[in-house]
Amino acid sequence: MQQPLAYMPKWVSNRAIMIYFAALAVVTLWFMSYAMEWYFYVFGVVEVVGFFYVSNRLTRSWARLTTKTFEKRLFWTAFGIRAVWVLFSYWFYFVMTGEHFEFSAGDVLFYDDMGRVLSENFREGNFAVYDICNKYTSGKIAFSDMGYPAYLGFVYWLTGDSLLVVRFIKAFLSAVTALIMSRLATRNFGEGVGRMTGIFCMLMPNLILYCGLHLKETEMCFLAVVAIEQADQVMRLKKFNVWKMVPMAICMLTLFTFRTVLGAVTILALLTALTITTDRVVDWGKRIIMILIAGLLLLSMVGGRLESEVRELTTHNVVEEQQKAMQWRSTRSSSAGANRFAKYAGAIVFAPMIFTLPFPSATNLPNQENQRLIHGGNFVKNIMSGFVIYSLFTLIFSGEWRKYVLTGAYYGGYLVVLAFSNFAQAERFHMPIVCFMLMFSAYGMYEVIKHPREKRLYNYWTLLMFLAFVGWNWFKLRGRGL
Repeated sequence: MQQPLAYMPKWVSNRAIMIYFAALAVVTLWFMSYAMEWYFYVFGVVEVVGFFYVSNRLTRSWARLTTKTFEKRLFWTAFGIRAVWVLFSYWFYFVMTGEHFEFSAGDVLFYDDMGRVLSENFREGNFAVYDICNKYTSGKIAFSDMGYPAYLGFVYWLTGDSLLVVRFIKAFLSAVTALIMSRLATRNFGEGVGRMTGIFCMLMPNLILYCGLHLKETEMCFLAVVAIEQADQVMRLKKFNVWKMVPMAICMLTLFTFRTVLGAVTILALLTALTITTDRVVDWGKRIIMILIAGLLLLSMVGGRLESEVRELTTHNVVEEQQKAMQWRSTRSSSAGANRFAKYAGAIVFAPMIFTLPFPSATNLPNQENQRLIHGGNFVKNIMSGFVIYSLFTLIFSGEWRKYVLTGAYYGGYLVVLAFSNFAQAERFHMPIVCFMLMFSAYGMYEVIKHPREKRLYNYWTLLMFLAFVGWNWFKLRGRGL
């Protein structure tokens, strides 16, 4: 039965938009000499207004559609938005930088170049991916850096090194990701929350942005979502079907070639879920078989070069490493973006804010064009994270959390890794869990709507996000002595 209250209320969307304009105005007027270029204001307004206004409209108008019609509209609208962005960004980046890559391109140049080297070898009949990558990097490539270049090499081989085809595939995968997240949320929280989740994923600026970049985040999001959704489906099936675990296993293993820790988190989340999920979700017979399969997947990855990477991740004193990195960021030259306050940052500071980070960067600092471009998307994440926190408290205090251990363990496990890493405040490294953040925020929003008195919590949260928006930009400028 459809949930009649599962939508984004106007008071949510209107207040979020109002707070964004207020915070942006204060930052611009207070730091007028560091105001952003005009087009970054346009990007921010489109990102924030587009997400909140359209979410309010579509979560209502699509609520009565049949499931088949809803899924068709969700996929094709998501793909259309992303396809338009792919074409626009292809032109925009070329006008701004002289090449079809983002501002201050770094990793993408490595990925693109290696992809072209691989495609040339493929055309000559040489498909020894590891040997080619190893030779290209003089033996310095990590196992977790091989998956995406190999994927690019394969697509380049088939398309004549086309950047646009790669990005249209990203648009397709991102649209499919929104559809899969809708189904996952429906299975866990009901059809109303599932539809909200799909629409939120369809409109999330950060997910759209990466379709126009040559980074690996879109593919990683897709693999992680498929892995968790398939695992959730197998756990909840009344009759166990081992063949349904094949897509899950393939995606989990492939994630290790994109980012080691992400592959490990997905498998550990599955093992955690199988250990403590309520018997109403998965019986013990199925549980034991899946634990064995997940254990074999994890063991299959602990060997050779990958084993050394995992050992390096688990044996380092991560807190000490994080503090050293922050100390370095505070002492490097101001031209390189030094912030003297960075040395005070670390896990103790990041952990309480990890659900909400990163905050919007809306001031004109050197080499931070990418942060300015997505500042509106980060503001959306800040606002929606309030509903995530509310949803987690709701699940814990209601005692229902054991029904949702798999998605919660993946989302929470990756956040813990981020909090103790050097990338807690880096928007790019939050991407693999953005879809799950939107799912929990949809459920949290649904719960808030059912309890009108909780509306005041949202008002307090948006005020806090206003202060965080302004304070973060003050922090960035003040820390650089500007």
